[in-house]
Amino acid sequence: MLKPHSSAALPATPDVIVIGEALTDIVATANGAVEHPGGSPMNVAYGLGRLGVPTALLTSLGDDDRGAAIEAHLASAGVELLPGSKTQGRTASATATLAADGSAKYDFDISWDLPPVSPAFLPKVLHTGSIATFLAPGAAAVKALLEQSHRECMVTYDPNIRPALLGSQAEARSIFEDLVPLTDVVKLSDEDARWLYPTLELDAAAARILELGAGLAVVTCGSEGSLLATPATQLHIPSITSVVADTIGAGDSYMAALIYGLLARGTDGLAPAVLETVGRTASKAAAITVRRPGANPPTAEELQADLPEDVAAVPPAGAHGNAGCRFQRARKKRCRWNRRSATKP
Repeated sequence: MLKPHSSAALPATPDVIVIGEALTDIVATANGAVEHPGGSPMNVAYGLGRLGVPTALLTSLGDDDRGAAIEAHLASAGVELLPGSKTQGRTASATATLAADGSAKYDFDISWDLPPVSPAFLPKVLHTGSIATFLAPGAAAVKALLEQSHRECMVTYDPNIRPALLGSQAEARSIFEDLVPLTDVVKLSDEDARWLYPTLELDAAAARILELGAGLAVVTCGSEGSLLATPATQLHIPSITSVVADTIGAGDSYMAALIYGLLARGTDGLAPAVLETVGRTASKAAAITVRRPGANPPTAEELQADLPEDVAAVPPAGAHGNAGCRFQRARKKRCRWNRRSATKP
């Protein structure tokens, strides 16, 4: 097991394992370039750690200063870096150019690969997304892990489309639609949905994702709120007004809070009241994040303090029980995730 920079004891059996890229966001400002740890899956793992959810990350970090900074960043939130996450190469980066409204466009310098890994235990939730699910050769390893795991734990997925790194739209949509049947929850932005399904309205795109096998499809629409859809229910959750510093990490903060809420739902499943509470909690997390520069998600205490009483029913950090919703399945014995020996199939 890799040793984090923090001396705090880390959970031996995390509730959530996140699989995907970690990189350095380079943001140009009036005072010069500023670097922040980034990458959508890394941001989700960090956001979950900030919310008090025991979390581990399987990624690919270079043996360099940027990799060390990301590892320290994760450890500061109590997130464990799983074995196989350190490589001899350089840490990936994304240069962000901010528009006047705080939105960001990215130029990536990334390669993505993972060592052969076999899960020796399964968490309550396995999350993946973004570049890690599209970019070869690592995307094949991510898909293989989902194939091994999806019948035994809740799987959440955010495609977080980056067109500059993808092949044709048809090819990317095929990859996405091959993964959706291996998932339970799919969250994507309105931009993602329109890129993947340019001829469909957002509710029709959500319906397509449900047809492919997901149990919950979530489409975030920035200032216009978000859509949460199941085969039985469709809800619109309004956005929460916030002064925007930038939008870096807002979608990832929403995703982390969505997982946080799903873990806390007990036996109430995905009833409309549950979806409303989870959606409003996730929207509030995103609103807090955009107030601050970089991907800086809220702590559980900040989120609770910022929620109205009728929504602040999500248990505080450390109070998560079983997932309890229609995605909960039999759980296997928990132990360490081990790297598979090269001599084994």
